[in-house]
Amino acid sequence: MESKKNTLSVLMLPWLAHGHISPFLELAKKLTNRNFHIYMCSTPINLSSIKKNITKKYSQSIELVEIHLPSLPNLPPQYHTTNGLPPHLMNTLKIAFEMAAPKFSKILRTLNPDLVIYDYNQPWAADSASSMNIPAVQFLTFGAAVVSMAIQISKDTEDKFPFPEIYLHEYEMISLKEAVKESPSDKYSFDEALRLSRDIMLVKTCRHFEGKYIDYLSNLVSKKIVPVGSLVQESIDQDDHAEIMQWLDKKEKNSTVFVSFGSEYFLSNEQIHAVAQGLELSKVNFIWVIRFPLGERINIRDALPEGFLERVGERGTVIEGWAPQATILQHPSIGGFVSHCGWSSFMESMKFGVPVIAMPMHIDQPVNARLVEYIGMGVEAARVEDGKLQNEEIAKVIREVVVEDRGEAVRKKAKQLSDRMNAKGDKEIDGVVEELVALCNNK
Repeated sequence: MESKKNTLSVLMLPWLAHGHISPFLELAKKLTNRNFHIYMCSTPINLSSIKKNITKKYSQSIELVEIHLPSLPNLPPQYHTTNGLPPHLMNTLKIAFEMAAPKFSKILRTLNPDLVIYDYNQPWAADSASSMNIPAVQFLTFGAAVVSMAIQISKDTEDKFPFPEIYLHEYEMISLKEAVKESPSDKYSFDEALRLSRDIMLVKTCRHFEGKYIDYLSNLVSKKIVPVGSLVQESIDQDDHAEIMQWLDKKEKNSTVFVSFGSEYFLSNEQIHAVAQGLELSKVNFIWVIRFPLGERINIRDALPEGFLERVGERGTVIEGWAPQATILQHPSIGGFVSHCGWSSFMESMKFGVPVIAMPMHIDQPVNARLVEYIGMGVEAARVEDGKLQNEEIAKVIREVVVEDRGEAVRKKAKQLSDRMNAKGDKEIDGVVEELVALCNNK
């Protein structure tokens, strides 16, 4: 497969999670508009789910390349993705992915790309590329603030994080420490793996709200940090989800909250009940997406408090599995986002000017939630000391952000940040292209 004349070919290898694959794919689309040819490499189950997002416009410039993981006894092919993966198998998936490194090297030799763009927990991809004199650049789908904090945690120093607005409670620190400890490999420490990136590092962020954290991260890793912007996925065809859109159309402008905790976090029974009771007490319209791990046959009605659906009636709707998040957030009736503050959700909130009711769950999400509050585009629902959700607090914050006068500043700030982000257009991508072209020309 030879790349077209005068184009640069790039092999992309994202981590096996939708929250990583999606920004890689959006970056791929933007690069193909600037004379790049992209090979998107992932497992068959992940590639099958993104095929619909590669429209005719991109079918010639983005090629899907399968990488097959070894078949482990408790990790059949349907589990070669984090989507619906039972949490106890996450580390097994990481091990299987690393075991596929020789297959990745073979793909590299076959395609011989000009450049590799790889994810944070795949230092073996950088090693393979380096052995063939192919420059490899790391693309972080997290924010600069949380990566900086993770580096500091990995060094186990007594130094305080230099930005007091970004802090963690003890139970949140445990979650982030475990994530840092598990990644990226036995061969490299967390910050050593980051330094493998050739000359620069791409980060899914924008300088206008993460500038000081970008500069701090650059100093920590001794690399130039190149922000790539929001990379929010293009809206999908609304005809495929007409029922959801029709339900939203009946609601008044800014009267409804969208509730979602991402594609990889599964609420406990206790958390489901707390969120449900908070929504019920708030008296605000809601559309709630609930997910369960693959293989768990749970009836939504059984998971919710008894009589909940009847009591909320037309004020709320609950969807199992998946919903078109970006499309929903853009709907005029949406006035708030009850969010776990995953980084992609954070970016979508900002792009569409939707204020956030922050309810972070683990790893990077608490840091993102503090950033949401610090920049003024949302309010976090406070918890008790051990991190348990409080239904009355959830209701209070929903009403504050969506309905009450005291939430006006947050609603206004969300709109201002959206206007600023959208006014920039693709300026960040122009900077990315310049850096990548220079890197390929100097190899």
